[in-house]
Parts: sequence; C-alpha cells; structure tokens
Amino acid sequence: MNLSTVVAIRHVAFEDMGSFAPVCVAAGLGIRYVEAGADDLTALDALAPALLVVLGGPIGAYEEADYPFVCDELRLLEQRLAAGLPTLGICLGAQMMARVLGAAVYPGLAKEIGWAPVTLTTEGRGSVLAPLAVADPAGAAAGPGGEGIPVLHWHGDTFDLPAGATRLASTALTPNQAFTWGARSVGLGLQFHLEATAAGIERWLIGHACEIAAAPGVSVGSLRSDTARVGGAVARVGPGILAAWLRQVGVGKER
Repeated sequence: MNLSTVVAIRHVAFEDMGSFAPVCVAAGLGIRYVEAGADDLTALDALAPALLVVLGGPIGAYEEADYPFVCDELRLLEQRLAAGLPTLGICLGAQMMARVLGAAVYPGLAKEIGWAPVTLTTEGRGSVLAPLAVADPAGAAAGPGGEGIPVLHWHGDTFDLPAGATRLASTALTPNQAFTWGARSVGLGLQFHLEATAAGIERWLIGHACEIAAAPGVSVGSLRSDTARVGGAVARVGPGILAAWLRQVGVGKER
C-alpha cells in the first residue's frame, strides 16, 4: 500500500480537491488525480493508496449505460470498502458509495443548489462534522436563524441510507446529506461540498452555466454574492474537518 498517496477520481476539471488539497499535503500526502472517462480506471489498484476520493460531477451514479466508467468506479469502491480502507465520497462520490453499500440512488424532489446549513444528527454533532453546527467564530454570516455554517449544495440526485451506515446530517429536501460507514468511520460520504473555495466557485459558475440557467430561483449573480457573503465560514472549518477525519482513520504523517 502506498501510504503517502491520495488518489482522487475527478469527473470534471473544476470539481477538484479544492481546500482539501493543502490538508493532504500538510499530512504528507501527495495527490494523484485520475480523470474518469479519460484514464483507465481498471488499471487502478483499489487497495494501494492511503486514501481514495471520488469527487463530484454532473452525471448519475446509476447512468452506467451512458457512462460505462461508472461500473469501474463502483468496482473500485466495492473493493476499497470491503477491505475497510479510508474512502471519501463527495456528492456523486457519496452517491456511488451508497449504491455500492446496497442503497438506492435516484433523482431527488428538486435540485438543491446554493449555500445553506445542514442539520446535524446526534451522531453528527459527535462527529468530525461538529464544527458545522455552530456559528462561525470569525463572524461570517451563518444560516437563517443561526442554524450553523452554510455549506455548498449542488445536486439533483439523492440516496437512501445504506444498511450499517450512520446518518450525520440532513436538510429538509435531502434527508441523507452525510454518512459514515465502517470501523472508525473509515468511509465518509458527503452530499454537500466542504472542499469548494470562493475562488474555485467561479469555475463552477462557468462549467455549470446550463444547469444554473435551468434551475428555478438560482442565478449566477445570486450564487456569486452568496459565496462572497457566507463562503468564508466553510473555508475556515472545512479543512479542519478533513484533517480531523484523516487522524481518525489513521491517514497521513499524524496518524
């Protein structure tokens, strides 16, 4: 096993590791991006990297008929989770993890795009996500009513909670926003984007232009202004959340 490498499967160039990348570097981990649909995923050894990350993207975890590489990603996740090795899924990645663990993945009631807080479960408040439940100490705006730090949502699909998984967070529209699975929470699925940065959002606004235009109540201008207003809070706590999870699962030089 290569204990110094993070393999991150990327579906679109602008949805990358974002603010999580410096955390990995600080932990002594190099990041290797593997491009879904371009690189040969069957050549990857699912058990080799210290951490496997499956990033977000605009396709469905159930669309293998149109995107055959989805099957390769599911096989990698299946092998990885069966071996009990650290695995992080973000948005599409979390949906793929849920599917591999036996849960259904399907279109949600509506697309959830923009900045809003999540509600942590009791287990979530005792997890690495706990910082999301409190007002930002730096004074950035929290969610309406002070529910906690807003995070970036950008998804149309959702999933059922896999058997044996622990729900950590939800929203009114999406009951399953985050979950852990396995000993030491070795599998972490996040439907929302803790890794997104204010600077990086500009690339999202370009790459997702058609989706934004088709989403009721969502605009480039509102997303940009909301990012400027509240995006700094998650930029402060998101890296610490990842660092805490890496320590918990024993990944990196601080393990």
